[in-house]
Amino acid sequence: MTTDAEYLRRAILLAVDNVLAGAGGPFAAVVVRDGVIVGEGANSVTRTLDATAHGEVNAIRDACRRLGDFLLRGCTLYSSCEPCPMCLSACYWAQIDRVFFGATQEDAAAVGFGDEALYRQFSLPTDERSLPASGLLRVEAQVPFQTWLNSKLRVEYGALPIS
Repeated sequence: MTTDAEYLRRAILLAVDNVLAGAGGPFAAVVVRDGVIVGEGANSVTRTLDATAHGEVNAIRDACRRLGDFLLRGCTLYSSCEPCPMCLSACYWAQIDRVFFGATQEDAAAVGFGDEALYRQFSLPTDERSLPASGLLRVEAQVPFQTWLNSKLRVEYGALPIS
């Protein structure tokens, strides 16, 4: 495989195979660096009973394991469908360079996988969201940060390269 279309076709094939195997939803992704697939993943939410086991997240986890790094700089993610908010966030956290996708979020919504409510919720102030969330013990919660800052074992994540 050498072209963006070929890598995306691989992700689409993984998604179809995943559905045919009854292993999860119709989503899959591959991660590529320097023309080599370094990670693959398909949706396994229902099989693993893990709400975070989306195709993109599984592909990112696979690539991180194979490359021995939590950052995927220099990598491109190819997804069978436009990443949901969680998966897109994972791409940012992994510092993936670029994302290509096949189906759109509208295509996914048309078959019952709508993310538009999540996008709306994220744009609301915390106290207006449908999921109640409240801060608590803020001063005590600074202790892990101070412990991390003082640790000789600390590994720097670096700031997200976005503005």
